[in-house]
Amino acid sequence: MGFAATRAEALAGLEAFLPRAGRAYAANRNRDEGPGARTHVSELSPAIRRRLLTEEEVARAAIAAHGFAAAEKFIAELCWRSYWRGHLETRPALWVRYRRDLQHIEAELARDGRLAARFALAVQGKTGIDCFDFWARELVETGYLHNHARMSFASIWIFTLRLPWQLGAAHFFRHLLDACPASNTLSWRWVAGLQTVGKCYLARAERIRRSSGGRFQVSAPLAESATPPPPEPPAPLVPLRPLPAPDPQVPTGLFLHTEDLAPESIPWGVTLRAAAAPDRIGGAPAAPKRWLAERALDDAAARVAAHFGLACERLPEEELEPAMVGFARRHRLRQIVTAFAPVGPVADRLRAVATRLAQEGVTLVTVRRRWDELAFPAATRGFFAFRPVLPALLA
Repeated sequence: MGFAATRAEALAGLEAFLPRAGRAYAANRNRDEGPGARTHVSELSPAIRRRLLTEEEVARAAIAAHGFAAAEKFIAELCWRSYWRGHLETRPALWVRYRRDLQHIEAELARDGRLAARFALAVQGKTGIDCFDFWARELVETGYLHNHARMSFASIWIFTLRLPWQLGAAHFFRHLLDACPASNTLSWRWVAGLQTVGKCYLARAERIRRSSGGRFQVSAPLAESATPPPPEPPAPLVPLRPLPAPDPQVPTGLFLHTEDLAPESIPWGVTLRAAAAPDRIGGAPAAPKRWLAERALDDAAARVAAHFGLACERLPEEELEPAMVGFARRHRLRQIVTAFAPVGPVADRLRAVATRLAQEGVTLVTVRRRWDELAFPAATRGFFAFRPVLPALLA
């Protein structure tokens, strides 16, 4: 199937996959038949990442189709993203550390010709390792990799090619349609042996042959052992803080962003008089990722108009702070509500917007979904400690 760029497409994709979301998924989810031939995974992760579909509605649909016991593996895999988001939200220093380290490594990449040459061979898919080279091209061309391929790709990048994991994480984030700061960064840390100290993921040729149905020979030697990076000081735990509720008594607008594109299902608790969204996404994503994200944003803006009866103004992303001030002035707003954005570039940008709006006497209020309120505080340890929260999320 193609990747859903609208909520209607995502709902249709979910409906089509549901018959395979039970025991068949649990038995076959690690099989990767390759682009255009995958039948054992939904390929809905780009839509779920931006909440064209919410985790709650996907999980409930799977339970309705199969019951919780049969759908448990599908639901657990769905909830990994919630776990990673909650873990980074309560340990934000890991994001700061990654961004700082990446800056230093990119500066080294500009100075060190040998490192730059090795990096270029990896991202161009010219290493001589057949599976890795295929995945490198698939990533750039489609913006997607099967989860099993992602783990093996990251392991080969780190332990066989001996490239910094931070460069691999940045490369994935630029290209993967479904990459979010938490799941992408922390998954790379896990493969490297930093997330669970001393435990890393080592790619094995036989496992790759088996999961790919023999599509790859994997005749080039892979690393036989893994040496994790030096241990880091633990990131401080930051408890999840409650967010102030919007004031229902003041003139209020809505701001839409690509971390949550289902505004119809958020209980805002206020009457909205205006709505706005950026005209494009920020950063430097690869073209397929930009196209899909911006089409999803357009779809959400159209749904705002249909659901709330408000034309969604499009504001220039490159000048978002002053544009938001102009939006508030035009509609005489004293408050703008927006969906909560987890740790990452969008959250950073919203903080800058909030600071600028506050100078005008306008409050930017973020509203966090109940799903995240329950999931994030339970994500401070490992995933197995997180699993018991699943019934509460679905209650």
